[in-house]
Amino acid sequence: MGDVTTPDDTTPGADRILTIPNLLSFVRLLGIPLFLYLILVVHADGWALAILFLSGFTDWADGKLARLLDQTSRLGALLDPMVDRLYIVTTLIAFVARDVIPWWMAAILIGRELVLAPTLAVYRRRGMPPPDVLYLGKGATFLLMCALPLLLLDLAAPATSAVAHPLGWAALIWGSALYVWTGLLYLVQAGWIARVVPSREGQRTE
Repeated sequence: MGDVTTPDDTTPGADRILTIPNLLSFVRLLGIPLFLYLILVVHADGWALAILFLSGFTDWADGKLARLLDQTSRLGALLDPMVDRLYIVTTLIAFVARDVIPWWMAAILIGRELVLAPTLAVYRRRGMPPPDVLYLGKGATFLLMCALPLLLLDLAAPATSAVAHPLGWAALIWGSALYVWTGLLYLVQAGWIARVVPSREGQRTE
């Protein structure tokens, strides 16, 4: 989803920061505390749902614009998936606080991020960019980004429950399964890189 292809050092404009896609990602990032305030403090579920929809739209738009305007950048490649994950994590925490989903389901998905976070050091120590996002991983994120608004719609508008509730839970279950599976694939990939590619730190100490 979004600007996920990591440009290398030879890509023109790879160091750009002030681009339209990056601006959209920053706007999405600023929407996270507002979303938490709306859903947890004032229980304005309808407005919180609007923030989620706006986040999903800008996530789609920044990826399209990055390719259309040729404004891919290393910052965008890191920022866009990071904001996606932050939205997922904060929404899961909010849903647990509001008793929408059980705590253990949120713990599994958040735990996946905590387990994968240290693997980025494997790539940094070898002077390598983070791994490209797997298409299966993008599918998992897409399902989760569909599931969360549907479950919030179920909460905000009970009249939609007959449709939103089963669709939301189906997307959440399938998305969670794929999310965990791709997490294992990333973990295996990082382990393989650690074994076959020498770190720069190791080379300097030899």
